[in-house]
This record gives sequence, C-alpha cells and structure tokens, in this order.
Amino acid sequence: MLKLTDLTLHIVGRPLLENASMTLPKGARAGLVGRNGCGKTTLFKAITKDHPTETGSIELARGWRIGQVAQEAPGTEENLLQIVLKADEELTRLQAEAETETDPTRISEIQERLTDIEAHSAESRAATILSGLGFNSEAQMRPASSFSGGWRMRVALASVLFSQPDLLLLDEPTNYLDLEGTLWLENYISRYPGTVLIISHDRDLLNTAVDTIIHMEGQKLNLYKGGYDAFEKLRAEQRELAEKTRAKVEAQAAHMQAFVDRFRYKASKAKQAQSKLKAIAKLRPPALLEESGTMPIQFPNPERLSASPMIKLENVKCGYTSETSILSQIKLNIDADDRIALLGANGNGKSTFAKLLSDRLPHVDGTLVKAPKIKVAMFAQHQMDDLHADQTPIDHIRPLMLHAPEAKVRSKVAQLGLNHERMETKCANLSGGEKARLLLGLCTFHGPDLLILDEPTNHLDVSAREALVHGINEFKGAVILISHDRHLIDATMDRLWLVHDGKVGAYDGDMEAYRKLVLSISRKQNSSKDESAEKPKTKHQSKKEAAEKRANLAHIKSEISKKEKQIQKLEEALGKLDSSLATPGIYENYPEKATKFAKQRAAAQGMLAQVEEEWLQLGAELEAQG
Repeated sequence: MLKLTDLTLHIVGRPLLENASMTLPKGARAGLVGRNGCGKTTLFKAITKDHPTETGSIELARGWRIGQVAQEAPGTEENLLQIVLKADEELTRLQAEAETETDPTRISEIQERLTDIEAHSAESRAATILSGLGFNSEAQMRPASSFSGGWRMRVALASVLFSQPDLLLLDEPTNYLDLEGTLWLENYISRYPGTVLIISHDRDLLNTAVDTIIHMEGQKLNLYKGGYDAFEKLRAEQRELAEKTRAKVEAQAAHMQAFVDRFRYKASKAKQAQSKLKAIAKLRPPALLEESGTMPIQFPNPERLSASPMIKLENVKCGYTSETSILSQIKLNIDADDRIALLGANGNGKSTFAKLLSDRLPHVDGTLVKAPKIKVAMFAQHQMDDLHADQTPIDHIRPLMLHAPEAKVRSKVAQLGLNHERMETKCANLSGGEKARLLLGLCTFHGPDLLILDEPTNHLDVSAREALVHGINEFKGAVILISHDRHLIDATMDRLWLVHDGKVGAYDGDMEAYRKLVLSISRKQNSSKDESAEKPKTKHQSKKEAAEKRANLAHIKSEISKKEKQIQKLEEALGKLDSSLATPGIYENYPEKATKFAKQRAAAQGMLAQVEEEWLQLGAELEAQG
C-alpha cells in the first residue's frame, strides 16, 4: 500500500500539492495524469525521498522496494544481459557469495535462497524482457556503450522491470520506445504482480495497462476507477454538472440580490433584505473544473493539390552506402490524399524510408518519380537539437517572414501555441512540448504537399496529442506517420504499411490485429509457453512455490530413505531365512519349521519386490523434479 496523507509539495516557492491525500492499494496499476508542470515528476521524487515535503506523510507497506528507471542510461562496456542481471542486487550478492563461501551451513542457506528467487531462470527472464523491448539475442551480448542514448534508456527500463520492485514508478516510459516496444510494455504492465504508478500521456497505455487514474488538479489528487477514457467521460460529466449547478446558484443569488436592491431601504422589508444578504453570503457555487486550455495545432495546407500518384517507386533500393542496402524492391505509390502509418520494429528501416521520401537519402537503384514542384516536410524528434538554444521562437520564425511586420510574426508564433511570454523565451528554457510545437511550425511553414511525422507525440501531453489529431485531420495534404501512439494512428491514418525484412508493403489488418501479431511473435521468440496465460510471479509467490517444492522433495527423499531401510531389513531377513533353510536335515527332521521358513521367505521375497518397485518410482520422481 502507498498512502499519502495531507501532503504539501512546493517547488521554487510554487505550490504543487496542498494537503493532498491518496491511498493506492497493493496490486493497483495507476496512471498519474495532469497538465504539464503540475508536479507529477516532483511527486515521484517525493515518494522516493529525493524531494522534501512541506507537510504530511508518505507511507509504504513494510519491506516494500521502490523501483524506477535510472535518469542516466548505462554506457559501460558490460553487455546488456549482464547489466540487466545486476539490477537484482540480491541475486548478484548471493551468486558472488556462493563462489567464495566455505561454511556448509551457509552454502546450504545460499542455495536455498537462490532457489526461492528462481536464480536458475534469471538469465532467461532478463533475455525475455530485453527481447520485448527490441533487443535480439545478438544485441543483448553487445556492450551498452555501442548503443545510442535512446536505446540505452531501454536497457535502464529493462533493468528496473527485471528487478521486479513492489512499487514500480515509470515516468513517460514510451518516449524512447517504438510501437512494438510500447505494445509489449502495455502487456507487461497489465500483468505486473506488484503495484504500478505510471506517468504517461499515451491514451492507449492508460486504457490498456492501468485500472486507476490519479488526476493532479487544483493542488489535489483525485482517484478515478478505470482507464483514461472512463476518466475523461466522468470528468466531462462532472464539468457539465458543475456548470449547471453554478449557473443555478448564480441565478438564485441574482434573484435574492434583486430583492435586496429593491427593498433594502424600506423599513417593512429591512429584516427580509438582511436575511437575503446572509443567505447570499452562504451560497457556495461549485468551482468550475479546469478545461484543457490547449492551443490548437494547425498545418498550412498545400497551395494546390498534386495529381496522384505524387510519388511513385518502382523496385527502389536504398541504404547509407551503395554496397549495403537497408530497403529493396520497393514498389509503391503515394497519392495526394494518403494517410499512411508505417509499422515495424526499430531498426527495420522506417526512418530510412522517411528519409528516402524527404530527399535526405538517395536511392541507389530502381526508379523514384515525384510530381513536379511537390514540397515534402519532415518532422523528427532529433531535429529539436537543431533549434538554436540562445534564440527565441520569434527569432526562429522571423527569417521566414523577412518583409512582414512584427505584429504578423508574433501572430504566427502565437498560432503555434506559444503565448506572449513563451515566444520571447530562449529555446533552451522551453519545455519539450513547446519545442515540438515550434519545430512543427518551422517544418510545415510553407504548406507541404506531403508531411512526414516521425514520433511527433513525444513530450506532448494528452490534450496536445488531441490537438495534433485534429491538426492532421484538417490538413489537406498527404501524411506519413511513424508513431508509438496507437490512438493517433487509429484516429488519423487509413492505410498501414509494414516495414520488415528489408521490404515495405501494405499490411491488411488493423491495429488490434497488429498488436496481437507483435505479442504472439514475442511469445514465440521467448518461450514455448503461452505467457499471456501466466502472470509474472512475485517474489513472495516464488518463495512460497519454492518452499512447497522443497517440502515435496524432502518428503520424497524421506520416503526413499524409508524404502532403503525396508529393503535392507528385508534382505537381512531373507539372508537369515536362507541360512535356516540351508541347515542340514531340516526338511527331514523339522518339516513344520521348514514349511514355516519357506512361507516366510516367499512373503519376504514378495514384499522386497514391492518395496523395490516403490523405491524405483520415488527415485524417478525425484530425478524428474530435479
């Protein structure tokens, strides 16, 4: 259980929470949502004791371990599998101790605990998580230093998932994942046995993987059962009810105020007027719930619609060198009104295909024909690094409007969703979402015929993502989208192309079919079992199962020991009976004794055969259970 009581948080003197309370039960999976800047990440820091609280308390269940993605991605020479395995500190410590320990009692304790935490399957579990996040077997053995920062952040995510903390804190984990990794993570979180608190603006993740929404608003924490769609619907109903109630209260106050204004100075009505004034003072109209207040995202339309196809590819081959190709045999048409989403795991060539279409990468074979004078604009997250940190948004837009008056330049920047204060702020001090808006405005300034968007939702909150949906749908040109946001794809795209095995081609299914395909491939790659039917085990569950297994093994060993003693006694008895029956003249002189000994021997021989059979069965059972 995570319990926050009368919590007050400030940052740089600005209040984020005031006497806020919340209880998150064990096993809950909650999404933490709220406007950018409301303090979600600061709340995480308060939970981990990395940010002080002004008042109140934060309580965790006794013995709970907190896990969160490290802020700095690993960049060592260790391979990825080693890094992830080391995230389980207890496993690492016990394995190191087992190599040097000489005391038999302690060795037994170590081996018992290693059995409890399923050390034998640790490497397989770590590899499964890495595979789900996009690292194949070969990549798992490469040093972390050979990967870019975004890929190393995936390793950091894999590490915290492998350590399986009791409380898992995730802050925008999909920002450095592709669609395939996001689908895998959704599935993993939805089955996570511990408690999860996740900051995310991904609507599908918040609908699929969580069962509770925590909304930070008005310096309070409000809990809603269900996913994001249920929360949004309830919020709309609450807003409508609050508006109606407020209107009624204000109308009632206005009616009473009119009475007061009319009769205040009449002696016969003075008492009634005073009573009405007191009643007005007691009226408490409900506060209106915050609207998103998000500025729209708009793209300038092309000057004229191009003839279709605007781009035609015939057996095109492309790559970064003439010797090695990434994509080949591309035979596709792009029409003037196409809305195409590119599917496929990172590394398969989606960005390469986007660069090919935007003339950032030449083709080395085949024919690529474009309609005359078409303009192609491309947005990619890495382009934010090209913004001049010491310049303002106005400084970036002004060169594109050299002869326009200052008022028009400012109006254009305002249309990007940057108010007066932010348009005069240096880019170094803008938020990620503000930089994304500026970059989208710069890329599309001249009204492109084809707009290519490569992961445009990173750093955009839910409201801004909805604004992007409307902006794309209102745009008159063609759009090609690469995104891990399924809601954005479903709401704006009408064609799916799959980039896989060096090919680009149409995908006939919908996004739900693709989700099932991705998860089924992941299961086949990592296990012959159907992982969807088997939830990950908590350490408590693992310990309990290991204890039951040990108890069963101990029982089998005990039974084997009993059978061996029985066999030994029966063999001794048979030896004595054989000696007696071998006594000279026993059959002639003592026939009754001889008959008795013979019967006893036959019974003992039968009993020995039965006990030996049971002993063999127990031995086979012991071997089967390891």
